[in-house]
Amino acid sequence: MTTPSIKSITSRDNPLLVRLRKLGRDPVAYRKQCELWIEGDHLCKAFLQRGGVPLHAVVSEPAWASPLRDLALRATGVSVLPEMLMAGISTLESPAPIGFVIPWSGAAALLPDAPTVVLDRLQDAGNVGTVLRSASAFGFTQVVALKGTAGLWSPKVLRAGMGAHFGLSLIEGVEASALSVLAVPLLATSSHASQAIDQGALPWPCAWVLGHEGEGVSALVQSQCSQALRIPQPGGEESLNVGAAAAVCLYESARQRLSR
Repeated sequence: MTTPSIKSITSRDNPLLVRLRKLGRDPVAYRKQCELWIEGDHLCKAFLQRGGVPLHAVVSEPAWASPLRDLALRATGVSVLPEMLMAGISTLESPAPIGFVIPWSGAAALLPDAPTVVLDRLQDAGNVGTVLRSASAFGFTQVVALKGTAGLWSPKVLRAGMGAHFGLSLIEGVEASALSVLAVPLLATSSHASQAIDQGALPWPCAWVLGHEGEGVSALVQSQCSQALRIPQPGGEESLNVGAAAAVCLYESARQRLSR
């Protein structure tokens, strides 16, 4: 492994720090800068475990004198900052002692046969990250975000995803017409559907469609779904949070697949 270049930064006006503040404050800045800022040893380790090579590690002075130094040295370049400057670029209430700048190469190509989750205008970054985490946990390998969905690589979505991003093929900003490329059945949930998700055999692979938090799945996307299924709610609630609904649906697909 090549020894990284190491330098100290003492000015908040350093060009690297200016770029990182932009990435932290603008949820879609990564699309213009073609790079991402991930914070904390958990996300950094998850990126490395998937074979990623960081462009740059940024580490606080106390962390540089700790075991986190070995994590930082996995990057091609390292910058060591006073804690005050580290806090100035952090998007967290309690700033992490280490972060990576990693490349963003744009949206992946849509794979027709992959087990897929489709996000139809999900607005809440926490919900989006939670869905990505469930998708990865239950064996879905592709997530397609339609236009109007929160940026899949925004700082809040990255935090909520807890590293799931690095094991998924992610496509964002596409029109509903792009779903015609999918060769797997599209499934949606509806409280009015006659069949519950556990009452029949679910197809595998498939694409679960999850809709806007307030409006649900659009009529245009719903028309492309081969089935609408109901999540039983014996407690009587009208609906589930979309993150919770996603976990139920994706788990049921995984349960049926593994029991066959």
